[in-house]
Amino acid sequence: MITFPLITHAHAQDVIAYGPDQPITAAHFLADVRQLAAALPAGKHVLNVCSDRYRFAVGMAAALLADKISLLPPTLTPEMVRQVKDFAPDVFCLTDQPQAIALPQFSWVDTLTAPSPARAGKQTENLDIPEISGSRTAAIVFTSGSTGAPVAHRKSWGGLVHSVRAEAGRLGLLDGQRHSIVATVPPQHMFGFESSVLIALQSGAAMCVAHPFYPADICSTLAEAPRPRMLVTTPVHLKVLLASGLDIPLPDLVLSATAPLSPQLATAAEARLQAPVFEIYGSTETGQIAYRRTTQATEWTLFPEIMLSSTQGRVWASGGHLEQATPLGDELELLDGEHFLLHGRTADLINIAGKRSSLGYLNHQLNAVAGVIDGAFFMPDEEEDVTVTRLTAFAVAPHMTAPALLAALRERIDAVFIPRPLVLLESLPRNSTGKLPRETLQALAREHRKKVAHAK
Repeated sequence: MITFPLITHAHAQDVIAYGPDQPITAAHFLADVRQLAAALPAGKHVLNVCSDRYRFAVGMAAALLADKISLLPPTLTPEMVRQVKDFAPDVFCLTDQPQAIALPQFSWVDTLTAPSPARAGKQTENLDIPEISGSRTAAIVFTSGSTGAPVAHRKSWGGLVHSVRAEAGRLGLLDGQRHSIVATVPPQHMFGFESSVLIALQSGAAMCVAHPFYPADICSTLAEAPRPRMLVTTPVHLKVLLASGLDIPLPDLVLSATAPLSPQLATAAEARLQAPVFEIYGSTETGQIAYRRTTQATEWTLFPEIMLSSTQGRVWASGGHLEQATPLGDELELLDGEHFLLHGRTADLINIAGKRSSLGYLNHQLNAVAGVIDGAFFMPDEEEDVTVTRLTAFAVAPHMTAPALLAALRERIDAVFIPRPLVLLESLPRNSTGKLPRETLQALAREHRKKVAHAK
């Protein structure tokens, strides 16, 4: 049986997390993991909603030790929770604060009533690090299928370890230095799970427990994190941070994912933050499989042992940490055995009057207009507009009028893709990973149609 260690920190006093009060050592972490593992309820499946990154990590690790599986759905809406319960009737919610979730709840904090030896300062130099079978199912992540029902994707411990160790090697985190990791994405998201939690456990790094969202919070968390430090973020968070005008404590490395990072934003970020900016390519189904430094390359480089092949009009990924060939939902151009170009999501391709484009390309052009803080295109389904289906765009541009923005767009995109309507808003309701789910855009479109109908 092939096993992998729970953590790669070699000494009891190695820092594994930076909390609000003091650094948390590897010995402290293992003591918390064992105490929580012994206290978990009988259910096989754990919905880990801890907002504190360290407590999330302890919960995930405790579930592994107790032979339980962590469930990571894309949202926590009542409907999604109901569907997760249908998938795993024995599921319980592990939380570090009260939650309005219709599941049995088990509080992380309630299990730690007595100080452990590690917490009391009696730490030994040698660590008894648990070894976990590589075939053990560590987590099940969910994507929303075309029917709206969540689609489960099993993640083995060995596959996750293989993936994040490859990432750590490509990012230079295995150079002997111990990086601090500051992340604006939640640990429940696949990107945050891999690049802010697992990568810390498997590279000897230390995670910062906070989940900063606003620029001031990001700056505060960066300032408290020892160097070298890595900022794990999204294009939306990065753009707002750079536009904040704040004195940003410099990271030594920036890692972005969840949406394409424009070359202009990457260039601005590297100049302002004085650090290389890398992107990770992947999906919930595959996990991370490629990377690039956006200012230096348009093509993506695959992680070691990952292979891509084109079959029946789709690109499939296999090898490496992938246990089976997996279809990708993107339009990729394969260049050679290690490199590819990304042309956008397959589902984002649109065809109007015989001309093709993608929502990703249109979003890039919209956000590149001077004065636009945020923006997104949306193509409704046929049934969503009883009269005619029209390409719509939502934009945050405080000092622009709609006609001025439309004129700027005409300089950038074909006339058939000019949005009708263009809706100016004070802000876009992005989620914690900076995404605008389709259902959110649908709701915005319905709200706009109601306002127009009422005005008539």
